[in-house]
Amino acid sequence: MDLNTIKTVVDAAHFLQQPSGGIVVSGIAPATNTWGSGFAWLGGGTWLFSEPQPSIDTLVDLGQLDWPAIEQGPGGLEIAATCTIAELDAFQSSREWKAAPLLRECCRSLLASFKIWNVATVGGNICMSLPAGAMISLTTALEGVYTLWPRDGSPRQVAAIDFVAGEHANVLGAGELLRSIHLSATALRKTYAFRRCSLTQLGRSAVLLVGTHCPDSGRFLLTITAATVRPLQIGFPRVPRPDELRAAIEQAVADPLYLDDPHGSPAYRRHMTYYFAEQIRSELAATGNAEPEQ
Repeated sequence: MDLNTIKTVVDAAHFLQQPSGGIVVSGIAPATNTWGSGFAWLGGGTWLFSEPQPSIDTLVDLGQLDWPAIEQGPGGLEIAATCTIAELDAFQSSREWKAAPLLRECCRSLLASFKIWNVATVGGNICMSLPAGAMISLTTALEGVYTLWPRDGSPRQVAAIDFVAGEHANVLGAGELLRSIHLSATALRKTYAFRRCSLTQLGRSAVLLVGTHCPDSGRFLLTITAATVRPLQIGFPRVPRPDELRAAIEQAVADPLYLDDPHGSPAYRRHMTYYFAEQIRSELAATGNAEPEQ
């Protein structure tokens, strides 16, 4: 879609680094590095160009920053916000990282064509903060940490589980930029179980749950996304019994938190959350540290 309100496109490299102003790479108006009310970061642009954006007149283009898409080290993975879904899906990791296949499973949970995959970014999916954002599901389940760049001030870090505040709402300040996502080697070494459903084949996720189990400490973590307006997590020091898990979900997920939209009713999402949670619990119990069921 043509955005006929856009007057200026600014190179983000200069916008972020130069104290005196940015450089216009296309457009008709001079640019500064002062964030305005009509400004928006441009990553892949798959949402920006999908519908009219009457409130936006300036795009700050992240495309020329050349941040490495994925950096792998002893401490884990550093994923740039500008990493595309296709790049993340193609990533090959160390075999000791048993949770690494979850990257591909979450990439393939997105309602998107291969054309979208090659331009849509991990950071864009996170910052949209929609319940069905599979990059949110991935990074919260693996206890990711986001690095944010405020317009004024030092970079700050926010736990992935604390980033999304509600449907299409997050903790970003005006002009603040998501720079990268860190997934620790500890989280990537965990075993995991994944469950997802939608009302239609290849449709938007109505429920997406991920459970992880630490082979060293025995800790069990259940992450609930897509079914709820924001991600929710429930943890235990070991794999719980069925009644313990159900009681914990009842306490953590009040009925108003279940999403109500054309992709699933609250009742459907609630039912599938309990159904998948028990499947995940049972699957991960096989890894050990679970108490006998009663």
